[in-house]
Amino acid sequence: RAFLDKRISQEVLGDALGEEFKGYVFKITGGCDKQGFPMKQGVLTPGRVRLLLHRGTPYFRGYGRRNGERRRKSVRGCIVSPDLSVLNLVIVKKGENDLPDLTDVEKPRMRGPKRASKIRKLFNLSKEEDVRKYVNTYRRTFTTKAGKKVSKAPKIQRLVTPLTLQRKRARIADKKKRIAKAKSEAAEYQKLLASRLKEQRERRSESLAKKRSRLSTATKPVTA
Repeated sequence: RAFLDKRISQEVLGDALGEEFKGYVFKITGGCDKQGFPMKQGVLTPGRVRLLLHRGTPYFRGYGRRNGERRRKSVRGCIVSPDLSVLNLVIVKKGENDLPDLTDVEKPRMRGPKRASKIRKLFNLSKEEDVRKYVNTYRRTFTTKAGKKVSKAPKIQRLVTPLTLQRKRARIADKKKRIAKAKSEAAEYQKLLASRLKEQRERRSESLAKKRSRLSTATKPVTA
């Protein structure tokens, strides 16, 4: 009853739910009804509506559709109504008592970041400091099926090392070499093309001169 007529992203005091939730503040993040239709943010109605959705919008996967094709899909409004079967909540503020298996247990993050820039951001490192030794802080040790103890740490991506810089320099040098080679080959081709065109013009002019001389000798009057 405390959640009725509330919208998604509104905060609700947990005192109305019972003594064990005293002091808690919950935030509504969504929900769905008995038929499984989800609540959609921005649809200001407590009931179900049919919206024209396109690929990429929430609650419409869009697989097997043409590019830009839209379909009508049923979604619920963002206002909580009595016919909901599931309501999703997030704890914004912790209360006096611990909730079993929810706030009384701390579950550490199993995996840390892989990207070098994100590791630097996590440990507040400068660009000059080496990030490889900081990955060991979240290295995991576990036992394999064979009973062997193995430690595992994520492979650092986008790590700038002297080898990567050397490869980058080699790539740039190779690119410059290819550009210079293409330019020289193009210049040689233009030179060859110009010489061939010159030869063709000379041959044509010679043939025209021969033709003119033949015509001139044929049209001369014969003297007796």
